[in-house]
Amino acid sequence: MRHFSPQELKQHLDTVAERPLLLDVRETWEFERCHIEGSILISMGQIRDKMSELDPERETVIICHHGIRSRQVAYYLEQYGFTNLINLDGGVEHWARDVDPSMNRY
Repeated sequence: MRHFSPQELKQHLDTVAERPLLLDVRETWEFERCHIEGSILISMGQIRDKMSELDPERETVIICHHGIRSRQVAYYLEQYGFTNLINLDGGVEHWARDVDPSMNRY
């Protein structure tokens, strides 16, 4: 697993040819409050049941509020052969602070 700061992720998204999957693992109410554009929601509690819907080789950025749940989900997915994972350090909280100040915060 790689770890990107919000600024590193923004730069990465702006330069890659194929956009990675942005996987938000927060709860529905959190996602509805704010999320990074283009991300999909599979809450942490649903990962085991929905893991088969994900491509283990596709570059996947895992996102949560502060970067803790996302790191736990990334470790879990690595145990099942996912090899191209990025954890967003600081989560959407730091994304809103450092990249998109117009984003709602909680």
